[in-house]
Amino acid sequence: MLTIERLTLQLPYYAHGHASWWKRRWATCLDELSLQFSAGEVHAVVGASGAGKSLLAYAVMGLLPTPARLNGQLCYQGKPLDEQRQRQLRGRELALIPQSLSALDPLVRTQRQVTWAAQRAGHAPANAWHSAQQALNHYQLDAHAQQAYAHELSGGMARRVLTAMAHVSQAQLVIADEPTVGLDPHQRQRVLAALRELADQGKSVMLITHDLRHALPIADRVTIMRDGKRVETAPAHAFQGTGDLLVHDYSQALWLALPDNHFSTSATRQAPQLQQEADVA
Repeated sequence: MLTIERLTLQLPYYAHGHASWWKRRWATCLDELSLQFSAGEVHAVVGASGAGKSLLAYAVMGLLPTPARLNGQLCYQGKPLDEQRQRQLRGRELALIPQSLSALDPLVRTQRQVTWAAQRAGHAPANAWHSAQQALNHYQLDAHAQQAYAHELSGGMARRVLTAMAHVSQAQLVIADEPTVGLDPHQRQRVLAALRELADQGKSVMLITHDLRHALPIADRVTIMRDGKRVETAPAHAFQGTGDLLVHDYSQALWLALPDNHFSTSATRQAPQLQQEADVA
């Protein structure tokens, strides 16, 4: 479905030097990253804050800021995914469930926003409202929530609205960026089950998360990222026991440092800053 080859992303920043005033420099945020996402699978991309997970989503969707330097190749269904094709497919065949709740329009009620998403995806106007209604009901957003503005929604409710907007798009590639943050266990399970259902329908789901524990039950494969690089891609079943099926020491250490694995002190010695990064759980 999606092939990423040697993707490198640099973003500008300004540093003050002794010999000159503020000088523009470039920070490498993704470093020759190569990945493949297949139809019919949930592929979890896991890492701590700053690993480059969300920037990867923006790169695929074509939503990077203008000064960004992007090199490498993106291919969607065997064809190059350039800027023009990203604009054509965004909201139709490519759907993003963003991490930031500011993606919701503060001046438009929930029902209307989801209806707009359905119309952009190609639903006829007569059917768009009905599709939006079904999606909102699926994520247990009642009549009050459906007529609410963004500031009237709780964080969890707003996140379910964003998920409903991706749901109505009928996209073949769904990128879910931290879709369960702020949800109670019941709603978290409902959203994760919906993502698994999309994959079972033949779609490709990129699940970006810092929470390895919650991703594993629905994921087919897991990619561990660190500092903009791919550490390892492994089948989800490799994350079990003492992590002997994992190839990279960092992946093993990250797995063993989870609360379910008793915050293994041996794991913490293997990977610096792991106690902090165990918070990815």
